[in-house]
Amino acid sequence: MNLAIIKYNAGNIQSVLNALERLGAPATVTDDAEALRRADKVIFPGVGEASTAMASLRANGLDGVLRELQQPVLGICVGMQLLCTHSEEADTEALGIIPVNVRRFPAGAPGEKVPQVGWNTIHDLRSPLFKGLPEESYVYNVHSYYAEDSAYTIARCHYILDYAAAVQKGNFYGVQFHTEKSAATGDRILQNFLDL
Repeated sequence: MNLAIIKYNAGNIQSVLNALERLGAPATVTDDAEALRRADKVIFPGVGEASTAMASLRANGLDGVLRELQQPVLGICVGMQLLCTHSEEADTEALGIIPVNVRRFPAGAPGEKVPQVGWNTIHDLRSPLFKGLPEESYVYNVHSYYAEDSAYTIARCHYILDYAAAVQKGNFYGVQFHTEKSAATGDRILQNFLDL
């Protein structure tokens, strides 16, 4: 399988590569438009700040390339948020592929700090991405912003409020949590994505 990881100004690519290697699925990290178009599957990871990441995509012309992709695409964390329409983080216009807005968590109750950091459960799993996983599976989160719950939600999580832990529109999938840090659950989701 020809698997590509989008190279742009966002961290955590090495962790995703390591997770894929554990699954026996080596990937190429690239910012080459033709290589991305030719790939069987594309992973769009991200750690960092939305406006900086979008600026990097635009500078390389990758924003347009991403919108055109026909194969399965998986956005992870900031990668998922950038698939959406708009993020409150630095008032960022994102890719607009999935018509959902990304908002900042409101101040939480005692014990609910922003950002959410650590393990939490996902539920209402509605996608082949979660094949073989039980409701309330644990995943690892590090984020201050969340995608609003919508018709595109394929898994939910609760932290301060209910939000979309995962979204899908057509061939575009996104997960808010870090698959590469979510142990066996994350590996299963990545494998399910590879099997789509």
